[in-house]
Amino acid sequence: MQTTVSRRVLRAAVLVLSLTALAGCSMFSSSDDRYEPAELTEYAPGVSATVAWNVSVGSGGGYGFAPTVVGDAVYTATPNGSVAKLDLGTGAIQWRSDAGMKLSAGVGSDGIITAVAASDGTVIAFDDQGAERWRAKATSAVNIPPAVGDGVVVVRSSDYRIQAFDAATGEPRWEVQRPGPALALKTNMQMLVFQGMVISGLPNGRLMLIDSADGGVRWEGAVSNSQGATDLERIRDVVGTPQVQGPLLCGAAYQGRIVCFDVSQGGRPVWEQPFSSHTGLASDNVHVYASDRHDVVHAFNLVDGQPVWKQDALRNRKLSQPAVVVQAVAVGDLDGYVHFLSREDGRLLGRVNVGGGPIVSPLIGTTRGVLIQTGNGNLVLVGVN
Repeated sequence: MQTTVSRRVLRAAVLVLSLTALAGCSMFSSSDDRYEPAELTEYAPGVSATVAWNVSVGSGGGYGFAPTVVGDAVYTATPNGSVAKLDLGTGAIQWRSDAGMKLSAGVGSDGIITAVAASDGTVIAFDDQGAERWRAKATSAVNIPPAVGDGVVVVRSSDYRIQAFDAATGEPRWEVQRPGPALALKTNMQMLVFQGMVISGLPNGRLMLIDSADGGVRWEGAVSNSQGATDLERIRDVVGTPQVQGPLLCGAAYQGRIVCFDVSQGGRPVWEQPFSSHTGLASDNVHVYASDRHDVVHAFNLVDGQPVWKQDALRNRKLSQPAVVVQAVAVGDLDGYVHFLSREDGRLLGRVNVGGGPIVSPLIGTTRGVLIQTGNGNLVLVGVN
């Protein structure tokens, strides 16, 4: 019993330590400007970025919370238990429900069922009028948003188990578990349901394709392999949201690599780049975008992985996972700014402050602009022209 408790304490301490190291703040002297956030500078704007709407949807935020867009609807949840559906164009709330308990992750939706999760493993599903449909229990805490589609609600729990529940009834359908590392990051991670497959990154540095109907593992690939003398050095979590572009499936790992696999050819690795990211990727049909551990933003050619550009003007500003909009690639920072960079050459095009403190939730690119879930429980749409 004493060993278990000590291990949990150690895990919590090292997680905090690792995230502090990522931020580069309290492990180094403030006189060491290698880790100081870059000052914002003036430049000639290339786009006009303005807040289209800003709506309070609840209270709080965090790594496990990001909006989901289905058509013209936005689904969102906050840690205090608020779950809501909004109109993407206007921000008008179409329904709001209360989960009746504090949440640790949300939200996943396919426009029919919307699901959230609590730290005790409770999974709660709502129909598209906001009425609670069912509750089920995962094997342990759920800290990343559920994935919903193909008739299932899928969660990944802290014991590295991926579980699927029937979207209509909440009955268990299948589960997959892989051995996990001693330590894992608390950062942005998301699963996808795509063309009959659940796509999930894992803390062991691997990407996995699981048949959404029966839970059969159809493919696994290594984004990064664990190495190092200590548990901290061996952290190789696949972070952010896996990216699908045509036959390519791309993922990024902390202290590892960016790798793109060709799933049409059995998951053959097409290219890789040594890279360490704690936020993950965005992509379009030309580039893959990611910020490194020092918040330098990079673009790589989607086809062959060759570096295209990098932008270090936002160095150490604790950038969020990027998002692609028509006019630019966007990132959020520690002061609540959303920055827009040219997709072609990385130059700064514009910025706007959305408030609410540091932006840690992934930005979501939409046809109307970029969605931001702030730390104070607001949902903001920034339009770009």
